[in-house]
Amino acid sequence: MKFVNSEHKLPIKSWCGVVEAGAMAQAVNLANHPCVVRHVALMPDCHQGYGMPIGGVVACENAVIPNAVGVDIGCGMCAVRTTAGAEALDIEAVKRIVESVRGSVPVGFRHHETPQDWPGFAEAPDIPAVVRQLEPARKQLGTLGGGNHFIELQAGDDGFVWLMLHCGSRNFGYRIAKEYNEKAQRLCRLWRSKVEDFKGEDGLAFLPVGTVEAHEYIAAMNFALKFARANRSAIMRAFKEAVYAEAGCGFAEEINIHHNYAALENHFGGNVWVHRKGATSAKAGQAGIIPGSMGTSSYIVRGLGNPESFMSCSHGAGRCMGRKEASRNLTVAGCDAAMEGVVHGGWGVDRNGNVDLGEAPGAYKDIDQVIAEQSDLVEVVVKLRPLGVIKG
Repeated sequence: MKFVNSEHKLPIKSWCGVVEAGAMAQAVNLANHPCVVRHVALMPDCHQGYGMPIGGVVACENAVIPNAVGVDIGCGMCAVRTTAGAEALDIEAVKRIVESVRGSVPVGFRHHETPQDWPGFAEAPDIPAVVRQLEPARKQLGTLGGGNHFIELQAGDDGFVWLMLHCGSRNFGYRIAKEYNEKAQRLCRLWRSKVEDFKGEDGLAFLPVGTVEAHEYIAAMNFALKFARANRSAIMRAFKEAVYAEAGCGFAEEINIHHNYAALENHFGGNVWVHRKGATSAKAGQAGIIPGSMGTSSYIVRGLGNPESFMSCSHGAGRCMGRKEASRNLTVAGCDAAMEGVVHGGWGVDRNGNVDLGEAPGAYKDIDQVIAEQSDLVEVVVKLRPLGVIKG
């Protein structure tokens, strides 16, 4: 951990080897925020986001900041260890599993053709931002989405095949985040709060706990978290079915965690709203998942409960290039070489018909370095190598 000394109200504590300028500027804004307390924590996968760096953790007293949670509320990871040996699946079996999952789990903008069952729909709060999305969400449950969301078959150094996936709350998170960030901006202007007035989605406007708006946001956010967890479980069920058809194996209990959320927790002797944006909880003994890129290792970890990070760790490798930058600077040949031996669906194209390399391994930080930089936050339990991957 490093202290970042600058002229701001609170210290910044960083586990990141190098923090890009844009992310550091956002961290300084957070350090000067009227509701943020103690310090700002930057995880080793830190990079610039909207308002708050991805890979950032802050604690607020009696306030929530929608942009410190982000637009994909409840985005997270799910992993399951199988009883199949790590060498049990040859490349043809991996291909069949990947194709089977592709046939049962819609990706990108695709949804299921019929509504999916989930008891949680009946428990949705009567909040317009949630109610408006309930009907489309019935067809979105069990779908991957796009961007950096993925489904991956892996071999662990524990000798077993593992299943892993990354996805979130689909349109729930985006709609809730957008609506309540706009409400927070209007209220902060009305109150003349000491928060810079950013346009659009890039800002740190807050909602005081106790207001109607904060109550609604917290209830909507928590429902999105439940939906995101159920979404991951639904995808994992389809994944298990495909693997069982090939390997006839058993499955251990799944690890299912969020990395975009806010929660009321006790730290440094007081109750605070901890915001984790692109960061996961790493309480002492807590199981966690830190994925790499689609061509590199991923890790199952165990939290060490470090109070200085608000008991948090990174949510992945973190980007070192934006999507457009990666497509400009990387080559198809180089990306193909990085994916050698891994079954995948090839590279997509953008709206202009150009090859999209935004999710190639070279667009991400070195996962092994990211793991090394947080050795005081987590301990490694299992190292995983990719066998086959489906990208959103």
